[in-house]
Amino acid sequence: MIHIEGHEGGKGDSGLRPRVDNGRCCWCALCVEVCPTGSLSLTKEYNFVSDDPNDFLWIPGVDNPEGKDKLSFTSGTDTSLNDFKRIPMPEMEGMERVKSFAEVVLGYNEEMAREEASRCISCGLCTEVCPEHMHIPEYINAIATGNDADALRIIYDNNPLPEMCGKVCTRRCEDVCAIATRGDSVAIRWLKRYATETAATSDLVYDIVNPEIRPANGKTVGIIGAGPSGLTAAYYLALRGYDVNIYEANAKAGGMTMYGIPKYRFPLDSLDKQIEYIEKIGVKINYNTKVGKDISFDKIYKENDAVFMGVGFPKAWTLGIDGEDAQGSMQAVNYLHMINAGEEVEIGDKVAVIGGGNVAIDAARVSARMGADVTILYRRRVEDMPADWEEIEGAEDEGINIVPQAIPIKVHKDKNGKVESVEYLMAEMVADDKGGRPKPVAIEGSNKILKVTAVMGAIGQQGDYSFLEDYSEKIKEERGRFVVNDMQQTTDPKVFAGGDAVNRTADAISAIADGFRAVKGIEEFLLGVK
Repeated sequence: MIHIEGHEGGKGDSGLRPRVDNGRCCWCALCVEVCPTGSLSLTKEYNFVSDDPNDFLWIPGVDNPEGKDKLSFTSGTDTSLNDFKRIPMPEMEGMERVKSFAEVVLGYNEEMAREEASRCISCGLCTEVCPEHMHIPEYINAIATGNDADALRIIYDNNPLPEMCGKVCTRRCEDVCAIATRGDSVAIRWLKRYATETAATSDLVYDIVNPEIRPANGKTVGIIGAGPSGLTAAYYLALRGYDVNIYEANAKAGGMTMYGIPKYRFPLDSLDKQIEYIEKIGVKINYNTKVGKDISFDKIYKENDAVFMGVGFPKAWTLGIDGEDAQGSMQAVNYLHMINAGEEVEIGDKVAVIGGGNVAIDAARVSARMGADVTILYRRRVEDMPADWEEIEGAEDEGINIVPQAIPIKVHKDKNGKVESVEYLMAEMVADDKGGRPKPVAIEGSNKILKVTAVMGAIGQQGDYSFLEDYSEKIKEERGRFVVNDMQQTTDPKVFAGGDAVNRTADAISAIADGFRAVKGIEEFLLGVK
């Protein structure tokens, strides 16, 4: 595999291309049979003589172009040696699972995991696109060969929250899987889930991973927020001998993975197991400790050698329409937080959710489990929804109605100030002259009224950095996010940051990657070690 001028690579593309030594080719055609994309082929029309062995080094598609007109052997999905069909994941049936918060996905058994793992060809494109650059082919190969303990150790090398990723990761790695070119991508997320679930308790995880914890180095790091980025930074810093304290405003760790993801997707005992393991290696978490209220940022800053902020995006955007202050009108992210915290929330029997992302889908599916008839109003088409396609299908399977091209304009109240209905306009999709996705434009006079007992907005979130107080001038923000360098270091050299407050990807694996990079940055800052 070599670099070719004009092929710089990009997302899911290493930029490398194959070069074949035709002088040593024995014409077995196995390369054609195993090529997942079907881009290799052979020709019988080959007559070439040279005294120089290097003359036989040809790049398919670049050298010997006349051979394209004389193809004699190609492969299709029916003749390829690859297995293009994924092992299906067992799930609870749609209308049965909506009756409870039981986990929807049932998981692979050992036989299914081995068979699915054997489909991987170890091309490594998945590792290239993964924000954390996890060792994906290595742990999948370990599963395929029956070495589950090895798979777990490989996974924990650069991800301390892998069971979470095995259940709710956005799995961009699967989007670039070479097998997906002509079939189903390897179920990378589900295989990670399988491997991590083979260790049922935090004690078993500790025994199998057997983490090497370096002697104390005398340095202290304060971490604000026990979300994925903060937990990751804390874990690897503790392994390297740092004294680490996390300050978490809530009663449980996990950030949005705890308070924003419904438990039918990510059960509480699964999260607890991972947090317990992180605490076992020496990370101290101060729960119910809100920075700016229970402890000042100034105190954390002055008492530690470095500070990491993984504070997320806790504040929801409002819809900005008339009547939004009605009783029963709320923000979806707040609703999910209250439900996951065990609080009672009155929503009635008919709910409208405004938005098309994962938060909107989660709020809708949770509301259905609370017995409500749920409608999602989304201003664009269903195919434009930013939510995971599996989550959209899951919502539809559970009887949730999705109304596309619907733009809410008003929440109507009854005489007691409670939500009575939501009014919306239908939209037409207008092409973007600049080549972007079509824009929704409201159709005048297309008003519709939907009778509801609750309205939930899910159109985005923002950060809350009021806890910084006097330090806000030293720590620069741009467009609502902290400015950081390649090592997650802010404009105050002592302070690092990661997660939603830094990157726009808004997923757990990107936050984990931020935390991992920050560890390297903190090491370089405090110890001069690269």
